[in-house]
Amino acid sequence: MENVEAQLVEDIAQFYADPLGYVLYAFPWGERGTALEDETGPDKWQREQLQSIGKAFTDNPETTIQQAIASGHGIGKSSETSWIILWAMSTRPHLAGWATANTQSQLKSKTWRELSVWHKRAINKCWFEWTATRFQHVDHPVTWGLDAIPWSEHNSEAFAGLHGEHVLMIMDEASAIADVIWDVSEGAMTTPRAMWFCFGNPTKNSGRFRECFRKNKHRWDGQKIDSRTCKMTNKDKLQEWEDDHGEDSDFFRVRVKGEFPNSDVNQLIDSVAIERATEYKTLGSGPLKIGVDPARFGDDESSIIRRRNRAAYKLQTFRKMDLMSLTGHIVVIIKAENPAQVAIDIGGLGAGVYDRLIEIFKDTQWEGVVIAVNFGGTASNPEKYVNKRSEIWGETKDWLEDDVLPVMIPNDDMLTTDLETPFYFYDSNGRLGLETKKDMKKRIGRSPDRADSLALTFAEPIKVKKPQRNIKTHVVVDSTAGY
Repeated sequence: MENVEAQLVEDIAQFYADPLGYVLYAFPWGERGTALEDETGPDKWQREQLQSIGKAFTDNPETTIQQAIASGHGIGKSSETSWIILWAMSTRPHLAGWATANTQSQLKSKTWRELSVWHKRAINKCWFEWTATRFQHVDHPVTWGLDAIPWSEHNSEAFAGLHGEHVLMIMDEASAIADVIWDVSEGAMTTPRAMWFCFGNPTKNSGRFRECFRKNKHRWDGQKIDSRTCKMTNKDKLQEWEDDHGEDSDFFRVRVKGEFPNSDVNQLIDSVAIERATEYKTLGSGPLKIGVDPARFGDDESSIIRRRNRAAYKLQTFRKMDLMSLTGHIVVIIKAENPAQVAIDIGGLGAGVYDRLIEIFKDTQWEGVVIAVNFGGTASNPEKYVNKRSEIWGETKDWLEDDVLPVMIPNDDMLTTDLETPFYFYDSNGRLGLETKKDMKKRIGRSPDRADSLALTFAEPIKVKKPQRNIKTHVVVDSTAGY
């Protein structure tokens, strides 16, 4: 018996950089009388992922791994998650890790339950024990194990400080896991050999899971799996969904194709329109409007952007810039670029910036150019919008989503994320409202300063200025044509 166990240890030790080899070795594929009697092994996409993990460790045993899988329904991601956990626990002594999911129900009834099923099938199942909250080594239960941790924004510290010789983190249905959990988990990736795997249906077009395939794609190995290509899925049901909803519908994109939706539910601005605006090129024309969103708090940034009718350009951002320095920078811009309007959010630091600019430009050719915008103030159209910020974002939405006259915005990752992140609602009077900056910051971890500066360029129409003798003036006519 001791020789058998020793041989088992020796065999499994060979799979350190071969998770597919472990999966094929550890489970009774095709064996009569077992649950896998009619199975030949992992599906094609599962094999490819397991092989990619193995190749990474073959190329560099000290590497770290970050992989994200966006998929349709029914592809077998819970099985894949279980295999990765069992392989890692079997080949990495004293591994430390955790698994979480979008909801406690998902974690317990699907992700964690599936691990229990595959644990019972494993050839080395006697090495480990499964409980409702922890999967651990029988002889080293304290130092060698993986915890099932339901997440909430109030227990983010439970995901922090995970370090060890070997680290494993699993997120299931990762699209719905709050950004704050991602943020604290990031620290574990400073450990050599750390592994972080995220799986899920791509239900949201914003958030950290989405950014694994966009802004942060250089850090993540991201794959999208179409349910129609997987052997486990019910092809008749998938065809029914295609017939009912259409292949290009968000329903079909998310639930079958493994593609992110064009827009979140309650997402104010369509993502396709935002992406289209980053690709369009024009010099722009008309009077220059500048939006300034001064930083409210230490970790926010002051943002300045220019817009001439259909073209927004030259985005500038500043961190930890004090009131006088920001004011001085705006003075330089006004004198050099002679804008027709500079709209400033007067919340927080902005009030001081506005007051100082009014004082500086009194009795000059730029008097009246600087205007104050109170985000929480009354909208110009109070029957349609809850407040001023909702109104200027609504104007921004209309500008970006215009199918007749294309527009341009800077191809800036944080600006595009800012634009597609805010959610809208309708109040009891049917007026459009926008979630507050405070709520957005709580949800995504920062304030949408860059997009707010763009929205500020829609705050007020430009007033006609009276020409002054011997002074170069910028005379414009008030217009509703996108100015």
